Amino acid sequence: MFETTKNVLLELRDILLELPYEIYTEPCQLLSDASIGQHTRHVVEMYLVLLNGYQSGHVSYDDRPRNKKIEENVTYAVKLLHKIAHNLQQADKKLLLTHQLNGDKYTIPTSYNRELMYNLEHTIHHEALLRVAIADFTTIVLPTSFGVAPSTLKFRDQCAQ
Repeated sequence: MFETTKNVLLELRDILLELPYEIYTEPCQLLSDASIGQHTRHVVEMYLVLLNGYQSGHVSYDDRPRNKKIEENVTYAVKLLHKIAHNLQQADKKLLLTHQLNGDKYTIPTSYNRELMYNLEHTIHHEALLRVAIADFTTIVLPTSFGVAPSTLKFRDQCAQ
């Protein structure tokens, strides 16, 4: 799981490095005017919340800082993706996850590995959205695996045989 997550984050980093700089912050009409930078910030901050909450044993994705620098500066985002990818491997441990829903606050038990898996799936989901924006703005050829769940790739391979 650690290696797969690391590879997904480094692949995203490498794709961002290929983008024309101004495309990173360009609103994409197909994504309700969200930018590639906004989606990247969201992904980056989810991992930062998990890594920062590891020591305290408490994670709340609702309390993300929503750092505009990540969504506006692709160089900064790339550095963070690199740092996160190389700091994922931690021993599994119990965590508490707090989430607000309809004005109510819920705290449930979880674990580092469970949350890392959640973040991996969440990243792949956002990569699928990024695929739409990148195709709309550029002619960059993306890897066929970009934005596709591992289970879908496995299913496609089985169908092709």
